[in-house]
Amino acid sequence: MSVYQATASAPVNIACIKYWGKRDTKLILPTNSSLSVTLDQDHLRSTTTSRADPSFEKDRLWLNGKEEEIKEGGRLATCIKEMKRLRREVEEKSPSEPKLSSFAVHIASRNNFPTAAGLASSASGFAALVSSLAALYKLPATPSELSLISRQGSGSACRSLFGGFVAWEMGSAADGSDSYAVEVAPQSHWPDIHALICVVSDDKKGTSSTSGMQRTVETSPLLQHRIKNVVPERMKAISEAILAKDFDTFARITMQDSNQFHAVCLDTDPPIFYMNDVSRSIIALVTEYNRVSVENGGKLKAAYTYDAGPNAVIYAPKENLKEIVSMIIRYFPQAEPFKDPFGLFANESLGSGRVVPGFNEAVAKPFEVGAVKGLIHTRVGDGPRVLGSEEGLLGENGLPKQLA
Repeated sequence: MSVYQATASAPVNIACIKYWGKRDTKLILPTNSSLSVTLDQDHLRSTTTSRADPSFEKDRLWLNGKEEEIKEGGRLATCIKEMKRLRREVEEKSPSEPKLSSFAVHIASRNNFPTAAGLASSASGFAALVSSLAALYKLPATPSELSLISRQGSGSACRSLFGGFVAWEMGSAADGSDSYAVEVAPQSHWPDIHALICVVSDDKKGTSSTSGMQRTVETSPLLQHRIKNVVPERMKAISEAILAKDFDTFARITMQDSNQFHAVCLDTDPPIFYMNDVSRSIIALVTEYNRVSVENGGKLKAAYTYDAGPNAVIYAPKENLKEIVSMIIRYFPQAEPFKDPFGLFANESLGSGRVVPGFNEAVAKPFEVGAVKGLIHTRVGDGPRVLGSEEGLLGENGLPKQLA
């Protein structure tokens, strides 16, 4: 008996130009375009296995070993239904193909990082779901076409269908047919962009992105100014900076956009606070680190950005990571030694950390161990990968393998 199964992994992406606000909540159509960097799946990914079988009674999904309800008309159900529709088109064109679109599916997914911790787990999760179903159904769809479907699961998931630097075009059509992701530049164009993620909290957020976003759309006058006047210019300028590998411009726009996104949250009524004292101290450190460089005739060396949560993502060219990690460890001592996946520290002891000469150490106060719970050093990465059967998450009975 044939087993119809496929496994895929998909990356996390972190936006430089933020998506905040929907003009259509059901189709997840954004009020503005956005742009992100795809991070390396070797460090942050969602892996999903999908299987279609005539013996399955209904569609079922397990996330990190726990079954999730697939609500009728909900985001999961919508993505699965849309993928089955594309499979049906394949079957109608090639009648000899097995009628997989009529079978229920079992789907197992797992993340190798905390879910709902402000690390965009829904983005990689829905991108992996759509990628694994596309492989199972042998769909001829392009990543942009698949992004139309993953967008309906989680808006930012559409950007995880590509590696490198990715734009989500907001589009204008009411049916969402022109609201999809496109590649600005592949990973190979600018591979030296690295990222340091400072995990400030791995708790679930106080205000979810979905509810926070809608409240902002309804109450923030600043959001309307952002949508009309600010984002279109920034999208153009940052895309040009990426193509020119101009980190100074890329960094300036990334930090400005993060600041404005949080200003819009503050302009919401009542206000939404995603950052905390640790987040603000990291901003002060990166700002001071850049000031020292610029005053000595250099350019910006690092860019912070924050999504809807307190975790900092610091983008920088590879050669600056050593200084940045040393600075962060000085102010946020770590319980565990720093993992150096790229061998940039050549076994040097980071000890209590150091700052660059001329750095005003009074810009932030040192915190206790645990204020930054962990540091993840990664870099720009590739798009979804189809994996071999040995990496499948479903056992022979179509239920999740006991996840160790």
